[in-house]
Amino acid sequence: MLTLEQIEDAILKLTPDEFEKLLKWIADLDYQRWDEQLERDIVDGKLEASAQEAIADFEKDILK
Repeated sequence: MLTLEQIEDAILKLTPDEFEKLLKWIADLDYQRWDEQLERDIVDGKLEASAQEAIADFEKDILK
């Protein structure tokens, strides 16, 4: 396995096109991991309180 220092060095040697492709790949991976974490948080009920608060705020604004 490469060290972080070796990876950083390799990144610095990329062509602009390769670097752009790497950035897109990292962004896509980050989004995928964020989405997976969000799904786990929903299943685990970690967002329930926030959802209920948002619903209550929405209903309060509608009933004004």
